[in-house]
Order: sequence, then structure tokens, then C-alpha cells
Amino acid sequence: MKLVSVAISVPLRRTFDYALGEIEPGRLLPGVRVRVPFGRREQIGVVLEPPREVGEPEFECRPVTAVLDETPLLDAELLALCRWAADYYHHPLGEVLATALPGPLRHGKAAPSTAAPTLLSLTAAGSVALPDLPARSAALRAVLEKLGEGALSRATLLEAQPKAAAAIRRALERGWIGHVAAAGGAELRILETPPPLTAEQTAALEALRAAPPGYAATLLEGVTGSGKTEIYLQLTADALAAGKQVLVLAPEIGLTPQLAERFERRFGARVASYHSGLSDNERARNWMRARRGEVDVLVGTRSAVFLPLARPGLLIIDEEHDVSYKQQEGLRYAARDLALIRAQRLRIPAVLGSATPALESRHNAAAGRYRHLRLQQRVFTAAGPRIGVIDMRAQPLQHGLSTPVLEGVERHLAGGGQALLFLNRRGYAPALLCHDCGWVAPCPNCDARMTLHRARRRLICHHCGHSVPMPLACPDCGGTELVPVGQGTERVEDSLRLRFPGRRIERFDSDRLGRAGELERLLADVRRGAIDILVGTQVLAKGHDFAGLSFAGVLDVDQALYGSDFRALERMGQLVTQVAGRVGRKGQPGEVLLQTHQPEHPLLRILVQEGYPAFCEALLRERREFGLPPFGYLALLRAEARQEGEALAFLRQARELMPENSGVEALGPAPAGMARRAGYHRAQLLLRGASRSALHRLLERWLAAIETLPAAKRLRWSVDVDPADLF
Repeated sequence: MKLVSVAISVPLRRTFDYALGEIEPGRLLPGVRVRVPFGRREQIGVVLEPPREVGEPEFECRPVTAVLDETPLLDAELLALCRWAADYYHHPLGEVLATALPGPLRHGKAAPSTAAPTLLSLTAAGSVALPDLPARSAALRAVLEKLGEGALSRATLLEAQPKAAAAIRRALERGWIGHVAAAGGAELRILETPPPLTAEQTAALEALRAAPPGYAATLLEGVTGSGKTEIYLQLTADALAAGKQVLVLAPEIGLTPQLAERFERRFGARVASYHSGLSDNERARNWMRARRGEVDVLVGTRSAVFLPLARPGLLIIDEEHDVSYKQQEGLRYAARDLALIRAQRLRIPAVLGSATPALESRHNAAAGRYRHLRLQQRVFTAAGPRIGVIDMRAQPLQHGLSTPVLEGVERHLAGGGQALLFLNRRGYAPALLCHDCGWVAPCPNCDARMTLHRARRRLICHHCGHSVPMPLACPDCGGTELVPVGQGTERVEDSLRLRFPGRRIERFDSDRLGRAGELERLLADVRRGAIDILVGTQVLAKGHDFAGLSFAGVLDVDQALYGSDFRALERMGQLVTQVAGRVGRKGQPGEVLLQTHQPEHPLLRILVQEGYPAFCEALLRERREFGLPPFGYLALLRAEARQEGEALAFLRQARELMPENSGVEALGPAPAGMARRAGYHRAQLLLRGASRSALHRLLERWLAAIETLPAAKRLRWSVDVDPADLF
């Protein structure tokens, strides 16, 4: 009889054999989706190999219920990539394949049809009508003004202005905007004139173009404002002229619309986005457009690394250092690393861009595994901003703001500039304290304090989301003097409003930006100079081009100086450098002030006085001494249980199963940095090996043994290869 091997999205590290039943063997090709019985219900699976002839099986195999695709949905290249990811991250193949598919296709729906792409463009009638639009037509005005800058697809326009659907419809009905067909295929039509390049940009572009065909990884390290995106655009033009597709990865949804818009203004509707901010159906359509070769440039977040490519030609990873490229649940893959593996297998070039490359990337460049190109000058000739350190031990503070920082804000506002105050802590205050007895509001589910959000009059846990109304009295002693302790972005915003009345101050954090399109609306206001002071978290730290910004204050550098994770210092250096990079990008003198209680910290002094490259060299020396990445290889076995002590007991049992003389060191088990979170007691066991191959050989044998433990079926556990954090 014939059997077919199928991968199903279940947490089991194996595949399943099914009989063909009434289905013709020729329909069961690798990569097609099938519906199969599994337990008492049916599941969607993916065929892995052609049907094979077997003797009498050991047990009766149930037949495939239905074949959902006439041709393979996942081609051989994407199937091979998923197999590699399953092996490397030691994760069930069925769940990896499910990750590679958009939701509708994962759940068995038919592949959507796709239409020829078009752009929306401002007509002559729209140009005439625009100046006379009444004030109440703000949405309509915004649409016409946006399209006046250049043609855009409807999807990109709605990403920038999510509530503009009705305005787009009215503008189409009145003939103020119209559809423009987009050129496709190998014919290239540039919609905007590229700007002149600097000498450094020209040299970098020539070096990239001179590379022989095939795989090569290039680290493009460029200070903020040095024009990395323009190099991406010109390399993309080369690839499109050759009839190839380009995949561009961005770390976060907030950066994707503006990056996609940059590409769309240059190349039109040949560009499509792919990220979780789109609807499931839109993601599925763009997935199919990429597979069918109907779109040439794909811009997306980490899940876009699994997009099918009909004509692959170039892979770009922007902000390659960003920790958001690492998936923290389920399949814990690193999109940057997986993208490089994919480029290598496809034999196409990959470009990793950053102003603050990860230590692993700098090490790979130094070892010759990556070509290293540098852009050390901004496109505008002004030098980078002056960075100063404020010793907070000698400063009176007003809600976390030192006098030099407040004076810096005032000075730059008076000079016509904008100011940014950065604090990576949202809410009003990180704790609420009873002045009478010392009670501090705890989270009942986590080993953490509740954060006060005064505008909402609630205490919220930022780890599990538990929320309660702000108490009027202390639950322990009944005292009514409850004091906010510390500062969050909300408190800093309130303080600045009192200090600078009449100035427009806006807060940029996930609380403020919850509504669709709010971030893009506020960013547009920043760019046209309508906002004077920006208060925000890391949503403001990367990828944004603010022409008028001349001052930045980083309000709490110490938050990362003594973090429990060994990567905390690296991320502090990246964050400070990225925030500083927002300042003075259009040639005006810029100033950055860092508030700290540790001004003599040796690594902080190196960062400020010698710059990010010297800072990285100092960190790499430390990493080498302790055998940490990139000089060692890590895997983290995590466990979570409802009962205290159960996770630790499970990890102790797991450690006893470790093979002897594996060349891998086990550290722990120990409670996690936050031992209780969302009602679960958490523990972890860290593995460290000098050899990547030795670590993976151990994991292959060890995980199979762990699965036989009775406790493995009672609690939640996972393995994280190359963990991005140890929290």
C-alpha cells in the first residue's frame, strides 16, 4: 500500500503517515495542503514527500480526507528552509510550516485571487479643489495632500491614514483622485528621481555592485542620517531591472509603513507590505502575490522571512541589530539569522544595515564572514550631535528632569528647534507607595509592582496586564497618603506641560498610540514642525527622520547599566546611539544629554567619548573572557508551572538526563529573573558550549529524553536556541 508523510501543526516532534484512500498519488505533491483526521477532529497538514510504497504497516493508517491545492503551495526551497529551522531551533516541523503560512491558508481556506496592482494619484481637478477645501474636510485634505507628494497604493495610503477610507471614496467619486496602472514584470519605471549620492554612498554602492553574482553578506554600518535607505533603493532598482524580487525586513510594525512608502514612491505598486497590522485576508493576498511573482518588493516584519519568492534577487535586513527580529514565543526563530540562511541557499546577496550593528555582526565582519562597508558621514555635512553626561547625584530633579536638561529644552525651543525626551518606561510612575506603612502596590500574579497610570486612574502590571482601579486608601493600614514613586512617560509629560505652557507636547508610547493610525498622524505632525516636545519610549528611537529635532535628553541611562541580562549594556549603547541619531539630521547643531547616577561607569565613558565602535570592542573583550556570544553558543531550557517548585524540580530531572562529556556546560537550574509571572512559577537551565555543533548534538539527544519525563506533559516547557534575553 502507499502512504504519504504529513506535517501537522501540533506540539509533537514527529510527522504522521496517512493512507491515500481514493486520492490519486499524483495529487499528493510535497508542499500541498491536505485535510487529515487527527484524534477526534480534522487538521490541516502539509505533504512532505511523494507517496511511498510500503509493506504491511504496523498499525492501520487513516486516509487523507482532502487535497486543498492543485499545485504545491510551499515550493521546495521554502520547505527546505522550514526543515532547516525545525532542526536548528529543535521545534516541531508542523508548527514551523504553520508559521510560514498566513492565517487563512494555515486554516485550510482557498488561496485568494489577486488583482493587477494600481496606484491612486492626485488629478488636475484635485489639485484645483485642494486649496478651497473647508476646515471640516480634514480627512479629505490629508488624502489629497498625501497623494500630491506622489502616487501611492490604496493599502499604503490606508496604512498611513487608517480612517481615510471614506475620504478616498469621496475623492474618487468627485474625480479628485484616480487609478493609475502600475508597470510590472521586468520593465522598470522609476517614479521619483534619486537624490545625488555622497562620496561614501557612491563608494559603498560601487563595492556592492562589483561583487560577483551569488551569495554574499554585507554589513552596511552607517551613522544615522548617512543614507543607508538610498543605497537599499538603488540596489533594489538594480534587482528589479534584472527581473528579480527583493525582500526587505524591518524589525517593527511601526517602521514598516514609512519604509514601504519610501520604496513605493520610487517603484510604485510593485511594492507590498507583510506584517501583523494587516488583515488576515490582506496578508494572504500579498503572500500569494509574492508567490506568483505579481509583486516585486516585499517589505515586512520578521514573519516576512517566510514569504515565497518567485524570482528572488536581493534580501535586505534593516536595523539588523534589533531584538524584535527574535520571536519570543512558539517557534523562537531569529529572522535576521534565518534570512541569511535563506539568502545563502538561494545564492543571492544579503545586506544588513544598521547604525549600531549587533556584536555578533561586527564579529562576523571582523572574521571575514561578512563584507563590512561603513558610512561615517551624514548626508548633510553637519557633524553628529554633541553628547554630554549629567551627574544626577548633584542635581535637583523635577519629576526626573534635571536642570541642565530643562534648560537644554528651553534653549533649543527658543532657537526654533524641537526636543525629544526619552524614557523607556510608560505610565505615570512605576510604583505606588503608602507613606504611612511603606506598602507598595504588588501584582497578585507576578513578582512585580503595579505601575500607576494616573490618566486612566488604574494600576496596571506591565508583565501580565492585570489591572485594578487606583486605590483611595492603603489596603494594609488604611492610610490615604499614597505617593507615586519614580517617573514614567506620563509623569514627564505632565511636568513639561507645566514648565512649557503654550508649547505642543505629545507622548509616544503604547498607551498613547493604541488607536490605529495614531503613530503615523503624530509623526506627520512632528515632521511639519507642529509638535515642539516629544516624550517617548523606544518607538521614537529608530528609523525616524525628524528634520527639526535639535535636542534629546535620555532620562535614565542607569536602567540598563546594571541589568541582569548580559546583553543589557549592548542594548543601552545601541539605544543611546540611536536616540542621538535622531538629532541634528538636517545640518543644524544638535545636543544630547544623558542623565545618570553613574557618570564614571567605564563603558558609558567609552560610548560617550570614543563612540559606538570602541564601545563594542570593549564589550567583545568581555564576552570573549566569559565565553559568551559570539565566542560561545547558548540554549535556554525554560519551564513554567502553576505550583511553586514544580518547574525547578522538572529542570533538575532534565539536567540528570544530560549525556556525559558532551562539551556543553549546564548552568542552573535557577529561578528566572522574574520567578513568577502571569500566575506561573518560572525557572530556566542555561546551556553554554564553545562549539555550535556540540550544543546541537546534545539537544538532539537530550530533548528526546526530556519528552519521556512524566512532568513534561504536566507543565509548560520550551527550548530557546540563541536566546535574545535571559529574563
